[in-house]
Amino acid sequence: METAIKVAFATTDMQHVNQHFGSARSFAVYAVDPEKFEMLEAAQFGELAQDGNEDKLSVKIQLLEGCAAVYCQAIGASAVKQIVAQGIQPIKVHEGCTIQHLITDLQNEMRSGPSSWLAKAINQNKGPDSSRFDEMENDGWQE
Repeated sequence: METAIKVAFATTDMQHVNQHFGSARSFAVYAVDPEKFEMLEAAQFGELAQDGNEDKLSVKIQLLEGCAAVYCQAIGASAVKQIVAQGIQPIKVHEGCTIQHLITDLQNEMRSGPSSWLAKAINQNKGPDSSRFDEMENDGWQE
């Protein structure tokens, strides 16, 4: 899965995105590429209040390390600021959205031409292009 990106979903049942980011009791983390996907992790947390407990965010943000995006029903301004600083795109979805449907939409977008955040995430996962050295040599570049 060379072009796979890692995405997380705030969920209680591992099937629907049905949680507020800050008070999410669990996240499902997937690797997704244009053709296939696989679940990497299902992380569980205790019950947390939505407001007044900023410490709860640090554990969740650590879990999201390496993720390109997190899907949730709602997310507070403080959480948005912190995850965006980590290069993670917050995506709010409507109640009843299934993880399967969101993954299918993401794969379709990957195939048809990704949005700017998705293109950036895909490019970050690619290694450096070694052919650039061949092009430099063809242009007369020498060490």
